[in-house]
Amino acid sequence: MTFPHLPPRLAEALTQRGYEALTPVQAQVTQDDARGRDLLVSAQTGSGKTVAFGLAMAEDLLVDGDLPAPRLPLALVIAPTRELALQVAKELGWLYAAAGARVATCVGGMDASRERRALSHGTHIVVGTPGRLRDHLERGALDLSALKVAVLDEADEMLDMGFREELEALLDATPTERRTFLFSATLAKPIVALAKRYQRDAHRISTVGEDRGHGDIAYQAIAVAPSDIEHAVINLLRFHEAETAMLFCATRDNVRHLHAGLTERGFSAVALSGEHSQNERNAALQALRDRRARVCVATDVAARGIDLPTLSLVVHVELPRDAEALQHRSGRTGRAGKKGTAVLIVPYPRRRRVEMTLKQAKINAEWLPVPSVEDIKAKDRDRLIEKITAPVEQDEDDRALAAELMEKMTAEDIAAALVRAHRASMPAPEELIDRGPGEGRDTRGAVHRPGFDDTVWFSMNVGRRQNADPRWILPLICRRGHVTKSEIGAIRIGAGETRFQVPSAIADRFMREVAKSAGPDEDVLIERADGPPPPGTRGDHEPRQGRPRDHSRPMHRARPAGGPGAARSPKPHRGKPPKK
Repeated sequence: MTFPHLPPRLAEALTQRGYEALTPVQAQVTQDDARGRDLLVSAQTGSGKTVAFGLAMAEDLLVDGDLPAPRLPLALVIAPTRELALQVAKELGWLYAAAGARVATCVGGMDASRERRALSHGTHIVVGTPGRLRDHLERGALDLSALKVAVLDEADEMLDMGFREELEALLDATPTERRTFLFSATLAKPIVALAKRYQRDAHRISTVGEDRGHGDIAYQAIAVAPSDIEHAVINLLRFHEAETAMLFCATRDNVRHLHAGLTERGFSAVALSGEHSQNERNAALQALRDRRARVCVATDVAARGIDLPTLSLVVHVELPRDAEALQHRSGRTGRAGKKGTAVLIVPYPRRRRVEMTLKQAKINAEWLPVPSVEDIKAKDRDRLIEKITAPVEQDEDDRALAAELMEKMTAEDIAAALVRAHRASMPAPEELIDRGPGEGRDTRGAVHRPGFDDTVWFSMNVGRRQNADPRWILPLICRRGHVTKSEIGAIRIGAGETRFQVPSAIADRFMREVAKSAGPDEDVLIERADGPPPPGTRGDHEPRQGRPRDHSRPMHRARPAGGPGAARSPKPHRGKPPKK
């Protein structure tokens, strides 16, 4: 017996499952000082928490090594999402199978009448989500009077999702002498308050080290222009070519938009958000497990409880709300001893906030530029060579086809055709406006470029006071004037206005397109200037230089807000483009 200190039925189940040793959290909950006590456990995602509380509750559930006849529930496990609840039920099912366990699930999106029938036939363990469990409790289908153990899995997430009232209603319906296990990635104040109310002399267990980041996850951060975020996602997917990747967005609308963009470009992607039914979610997850899809676009809540062994890349397309959310998201990868990569896509104006979040989480992230087209091509080349030169078994049909090709084409032509076919099967990488701070434009300011000997200066009514920056000004100019970045010359940022060059040959067309694209809510005005900016105006990326205001020139005004004669100054933009 590999685990002599565990009940024989459970030890046998672990051995058959391939366990050679317990994880740290599993080992600590089965030690003598944890026996018979409430447990307050902080452990990172992927640490084996489900098996841990399954082992910890065994002494309360088993009688002479087996479970009694199923009647009222002996154990209740509450999880934040359907996926996590179903995964927990599956894990406890194999762990207690030899002991004759009957495990019932009660989750939103499933047939409630079938769940009530399962509860009425008797059960040992009930696993569910807070809302559905409370519904069964209030309808009289769930009787917790005989409960011996209550488990709150990922309690911090349930409180963040607003389930405090449901959790309190469920715990208040249980016997006072029950044991209560609280498992949480972090121990914020709400968790501590919940523990004080519902636990007695809880045994504290923590397997999260001083470094709160996951040791098997490499964190990276890339700073991009806000308009380049989707292109950055594409290049990251192409650069890493992960077996499975998960992309996190903040809202279901953004999930829908990004998923549509990726599938249009040829990525095999699925989406998970609150708008999808349980059947759609199950189909999406099965596609990922079957390798029919390699990319999952999801919201935070929809991704809870997902366990994909092949997931090696997590991309935070939209930034997490805090350090805990960052770790919850990133914890989808780097599990069970496997290596993973988590990448944060950071709009330039929010870099400082992200640096503070990383510091709070005690995570050392490497700041890198977005993979360029050249970087991706180099990676593709290495991957193709590795794939072709890998030893494989060849049958007679393969050799016959190879011989036929050799008769018709040279080896070089065959290799070239193979490379073309390989590249054609993959989505094309994207050219970014600006790959990173200090890249793209000359940091000393404007330099001479062919085609810019004869130019016209244009002005915009935003400057340093409105946090004007070429990283969002340049995309805005291109959009408003229907030009490319190569058709824009020097950009000079002053205190209250910005001036930029356009070749004289396209100046009239540029001004017409600007007039067409000016909507009623457009805050940024673009018009011809009377010449170059005054001396001392800041260049593209030059250090800021104060200069006295030129009172001889009229102030540029934004569109009046209160009707004719009511003028207002441009809105401050706080590091990002004005709303369009």
